[in-house]
Amino acid sequence: MSEATTIDTNELGEKIVTVLKTIYDPEIPVDIYELGLIYDVFVNADNEVKILMTLTSPNCPVAESLPAEVEERVKSLDMVKDAEVEITFDPPWSQDLMSEEAKLELGML
Repeated sequence: MSEATTIDTNELGEKIVTVLKTIYDPEIPVDIYELGLIYDVFVNADNEVKILMTLTSPNCPVAESLPAEVEERVKSLDMVKDAEVEITFDPPWSQDLMSEEAKLELGML
């Protein structure tokens, strides 16, 4: 992998995180990234993106729409060729995964 590819992948990763921070859980006024719902973001050399994420619970009312929204928003980035979201509940989401910023926002600190 060339240095330019590495830089592009890192730059794309940052852009993806920026987009993820604009998507909010409808029940909690904090974005899905700060909530700790995003477990991993993979970007391959072809700029195809795979996002491993969870939901606050398996019964989450946006279990259908939220992953689709994440996929669509990430696909809308110019550098992204394709995006796929995989939902996992292993490990299950807990408040421990929230950032300090999210905990502060929700008055948990």
